Amino acid sequence: MRKFRVVLGPSPVHFPDDTALRVRGSKVTVGVAMEPYLAVDGLSKSYDGVPAVRGLSFTISPAETYGLLGPNGAGKSTTISCLYGLVRPDAGRALIGGLDVRTELRRIKALAGIVPQDDCLDPDLSVEENLWVYGHYFGIESGEVRRRADELLRFVELADHRKKKVPELSGGMRRRLLIGRALINQPKLLILDEPTTGLDPQARHLVWSRLRELKRRGVTMLLTTHYMDEAQMLCDRLAIMDHGRMSVESTPRELIDRHVGASVVELHAPPPGAARPFSEAGIETHEFEDIVYLFPRDQTPDVLRKLSETGVAFASRPANLEDVFLKIVGRGLRD
Repeated sequence: MRKFRVVLGPSPVHFPDDTALRVRGSKVTVGVAMEPYLAVDGLSKSYDGVPAVRGLSFTISPAETYGLLGPNGAGKSTTISCLYGLVRPDAGRALIGGLDVRTELRRIKALAGIVPQDDCLDPDLSVEENLWVYGHYFGIESGEVRRRADELLRFVELADHRKKKVPELSGGMRRRLLIGRALINQPKLLILDEPTTGLDPQARHLVWSRLRELKRRGVTMLLTTHYMDEAQMLCDRLAIMDHGRMSVESTPRELIDRHVGASVVELHAPPPGAARPFSEAGIETHEFEDIVYLFPRDQTPDVLRKLSETGVAFASRPANLEDVFLKIVGRGLRD
């Protein structure tokens, strides 16, 4: 194996050529560089001449959870459809486990699972029968399918409902069944299109817990979501898409620090011109309806002191990913 060397002190240190070095200040982190499990390069897709995805590129490392965020029509679902072979892209390339989605779709589906946005369970079958039938699509032997189904029903907490027909299930149970079904072939990549839409808080937290457990088991995940708290909690990295393009990409924490800062100050129904002194002082401000948002960064103490002297109603809170999202894509509604 070819070697290279880095001199950090009086003696050189040798590393193999698949080693990744990260230098930050005086600290050096050493690790093995891994090939991405999913690699998208220049992906494009149009419908009737209208671009839905425009030259999208990103990578996902093994066992990483990656999020695609964006308003309605940003191109998230089209991207997922291209990756899973539901739609053929016009241009670009996508590799999953080193396999090209254009030519190796059958092999890719054997190692990937998908949780679609829409409920596509068979209403005429019971909970466990939905798993059995789906498992047979992958050529899994009947005894093994039943063993895996039993394990997955316990995993998604549906074992006590195995004999129920799909129409008897709540919305949260159906989403959990879709996740269990996507895992029947023991995929290395799990694709989730808005996995918790419409769920109550208890069901959402249960799904989150199960997704974190899958990550600990080494499953690579790509998810889309409209819930910023979900993305901030689950994703190692994420991209915000708009109009079919990637606007920003990084870790949730880095995006918050870069685009917003540590805190946000909200002025509630302020009088006209209340934010002008702050914008003139170089503080970024955004207005929406009857709230003015200030991003004071290192000037937060001064801003809070001045506001307390004005009598304007305000609140200070930690910045979050939703602030980043709304700053990037705007606050106007999308159809």
